[in-house]
Amino acid sequence: MTRTLPAFALVLALALPASAQKIAVTGLKTDQTNVVVAAPLPAGANAVNVVNLPNGLHAAAQITADGKQLVCVLPKLKAGETVTVTPGTLNYMKAPPHFKFGEEKDGVSELTFDGRKVLQYFHPKHDPKDHFYTFKPFHNVYDPVKGELVLTNSSAKTNKDGLFPHHRGLFFGFNKISYGDKQTADIWHGTNDVFSEHEKTLATEAGEVFGRQRSLISWHGKDGNTFATEGREVTAYAVPGGTLIDWSTVLSTKLDKVRLDGDPQHAGFHFRANQEVAKNGEKNTYYLRPDGKGKINETRNWDPKGADKRTIDLPWNAVSFVTGDKRYTVLRINHPDNPKETRGSERNYGRFGDYFEYDLTPSKPLKLKYRVWVQEGEMTAEQCNAMAEAFVTPPATRIAK
Repeated sequence: MTRTLPAFALVLALALPASAQKIAVTGLKTDQTNVVVAAPLPAGANAVNVVNLPNGLHAAAQITADGKQLVCVLPKLKAGETVTVTPGTLNYMKAPPHFKFGEEKDGVSELTFDGRKVLQYFHPKHDPKDHFYTFKPFHNVYDPVKGELVLTNSSAKTNKDGLFPHHRGLFFGFNKISYGDKQTADIWHGTNDVFSEHEKTLATEAGEVFGRQRSLISWHGKDGNTFATEGREVTAYAVPGGTLIDWSTVLSTKLDKVRLDGDPQHAGFHFRANQEVAKNGEKNTYYLRPDGKGKINETRNWDPKGADKRTIDLPWNAVSFVTGDKRYTVLRINHPDNPKETRGSERNYGRFGDYFEYDLTPSKPLKLKYRVWVQEGEMTAEQCNAMAEAFVTPPATRIAK
C-alpha cells in the first residue's frame, strides 16, 4: 500500500538532504484520495525515494526506469488545490514494503507487494498438443487484501472445464480478424489453431510505488505465421484499499491491412471473474454504471439490430460479484483516446468489457489504455467517476522553486 511515513527511528536511519527543486501538484475538478502523480524528475534527484508532504509526513516515491519521471501516490488532493511536495531520500534500516517480480516457472510469473500476491502473468509457450491451455497470454488478479484468492478465471485444459473457459483474467483479442488473401483468425477463442504467444519480456520495473512489466506478444494465424505483434504493458500501483492496474497495449502489423472486428461478447479488452461467479451470478452479480446501480442479474449488451445507446462509449463500467464468501467490485475505465465507437457487453458470470472495429496498418497501429480498480466490498457511482477523472485527466505537475 501507499504509505504516509512518519520519521520512525526504528525504520529510518537517516533522511538525506532533499532536492532543492520542489514539485507543484494541482488538483482536479473533484476532491481525490490516493491519486497517482507522475511528475518530471527534478534535476539532481537521482536518489529520491520519497516526497515530503506539506503536513510533515512522507509518501513513497519511485523513479521510472528511463529516469524522466518521479511517481508517487498522494493521500489527498482537494479540487483545484495546488500542493508543493519536496523530493527526498530516506535510508532504511530494513527494506520498506515494495513490489517484486517472482521467478518465472513454466511460463507463469507473479508480482507481489510486501509478499502479498497482486498479479499473475500466465504466458507459457504455445503448445500445439496443449493448444486450449496455451493459446493466449493474460493476467490473473488476486484479491487485494490477502492475495490468497484468484478473483479471475484462469487457464483450462478443455473448453468443457466450466462456463466459457476461453475467457481468462484480464485479456484481449478479436474473434473476427481478416487479412491477406481472404485469411481469417479468431484470437479470442483460439479456433483452427490460431494463437497469440508471449515472445519475451521487454522490461520490468519494481519499487515501493509500482510494479511494471512490458511484454512482446505475437499473433499467429491458421498457418502459424505472425500477422500482428503486440507490445503489452501492465502496471500495478501501491494504493490503499485495493489494487490499481493500468493496462495498455500497442498492436502493430507489417501487412498492408489487418481488419479487427467481432462482437461485444467476443472482442476487445475484458475482465472475467473466476468460475465460482458463474455458479452464483444470478443471485449475486450486478453492474454499476454511470447512470447508476443496476439490479441483480441485469445486464446490458450492444446489439446491432437495436443498439442500446447506454452501451456505447461508456467512460467506465463496474461489476460487483461474490466469490470466496466475499463481495468484490471491479471498475474498468475506458480512456477517451481509445478508438470509437466502443460497444459494451456484460454477463452475470462476471465477464465484461467492450470492443470496436479497427483497420490495422503499418502506419496506423492500434493503441489502447485502460485502468482497472479492484476492491473488496461495494462502490458508488461517485467513487467511480472520481477514479475515472484521475485516470483521464491526471493532476497537473510542474517544477517549483
